[in-house]
Amino acid sequence: VRRHADLGVRTRILPSYRPTPYPLALPPPPVPPQCCSARYTLAVLMFFGFSVVYGLRVNLSVAMVAMVNTTDASPTANHSLVTACPLPRPDNSSVPVVLIDTGPQYPWDAKTQGWLLGAFFFGYLFTQIPGGYLSGHYGGSLALEGFGEGVTFPAMMAMWARWAPPLERSTLISLSASGASFGAFVALPLTALICQTLGWPAVFYICGSGGCLWAVFWFFLVSDDPRTHRRISEEEKNYIINSIGPQGSPHGWSVPLLSMALSGPLWAIILTQMCANWSYYTMLTSMPTYMNNVLHFDLSSNAALSAVPFLGALFVSVLSGFLADRLIEKRTLSTTAVRKLLTLIGLLVPAVCLVAAGYAGCCAVPAVALLCVSATVGGISAAGVFINQIDIAPRYAGVLLGITNTFGTIPGVLAPIVTGYLTEDHTLTGWRNVFWVSAGVNALGALIFTCMGSGVIQTWALTEEERAEEERAKKERGEEEVRRNEGDPTIAT
Repeated sequence: VRRHADLGVRTRILPSYRPTPYPLALPPPPVPPQCCSARYTLAVLMFFGFSVVYGLRVNLSVAMVAMVNTTDASPTANHSLVTACPLPRPDNSSVPVVLIDTGPQYPWDAKTQGWLLGAFFFGYLFTQIPGGYLSGHYGGSLALEGFGEGVTFPAMMAMWARWAPPLERSTLISLSASGASFGAFVALPLTALICQTLGWPAVFYICGSGGCLWAVFWFFLVSDDPRTHRRISEEEKNYIINSIGPQGSPHGWSVPLLSMALSGPLWAIILTQMCANWSYYTMLTSMPTYMNNVLHFDLSSNAALSAVPFLGALFVSVLSGFLADRLIEKRTLSTTAVRKLLTLIGLLVPAVCLVAAGYAGCCAVPAVALLCVSATVGGISAAGVFINQIDIAPRYAGVLLGITNTFGTIPGVLAPIVTGYLTEDHTLTGWRNVFWVSAGVNALGALIFTCMGSGVIQTWALTEEERAEEERAKKERGEEEVRRNEGDPTIAT
């Protein structure tokens, strides 16, 4: 039995290795203010950091529309079977459009475009695990300095393992990670505007400059650990350190790789994130192409409509994090139940919407509306499987996210390529197949996490201090049981 200063509760260590709180007569100490606090400043900076990261990631999806010369495409033998939507009638009363030089154009077919859209993820794939490992050992801000985009999510999780109090964990992580949706929402129409006014090469210069500007604020305002932060209050520092306990300490060079490899809950996260990312990356990289080739929106409308789904996902992901923390804090549901419920909703509802979008045909309004609902509801899983690493192994959260994101990046490589092959003839049937595949993969992920997921700290993730305390607790329970069996009157039955 021990006391947690952050919650004002005593906790009894059970065989499940999950502390169970029992209120004391004394009221719990107040939680430090959230507004302008160091931990929420970190969340906001991470939010804008992921905005830049995803802006850099999606700009090629829109720029590709301006980079490809579609007028040179020679028809193939199969084009007699094409049932794609008719082109909109030209408006003869409109003022003639003045064309500007948007940059060089290339005769890339759908397959080539798919390979190019997936190429980013080849480099992104190989920095995940090293980035997560070094973030857990040295700290997230240092790792961000030396790596590219691949290290961002593992570094975030490693930092939150030291900064996020357990009862604020879902809110802080969801808030910071929702910057990805905000970045996609802003970058898609902004990229179109830049392409139309300055040419597509300017897209990459402007987005890259935004990343450099953010880095200045990051290295000036962020610290790896609350103990070393220069502007944090003593009240907030003590609250964070006491809340997290030994799990906030660095894991050192030693990592229990064999135990991780045999962990069912970890494999549940890996497989479910791969499934969820398939539909996410399909929408992220291929929606501008769908809007252009099937629904025939112009570049500006294309980018704006492709961005709308990510706005909904932004708000829903933040709200889901707040809801998850409230459910756990009030003990309405266990952490495991909360993660499974949000993941189930965030994968199955989008799957249904994707299938329906495939049958919307050439009706642009229902097609776009269904895709918006799919992406918006998908944001609920942000407080489900996507932060589950810090539940099962807080000390190794950066390493685990590096591992799960490595596997989760594979769909980023394959989904655009598969989409390119399925839609090479630009038919409605091809895009319907794309949506069916994404929906089926989503449903598979929901099934896997429901059966195998967990929100309990795993035994291999416990610190030496926690293991020693567990052994003491077991010994005390054993001695108490012996005395009870011997009829000791001082032991309550």
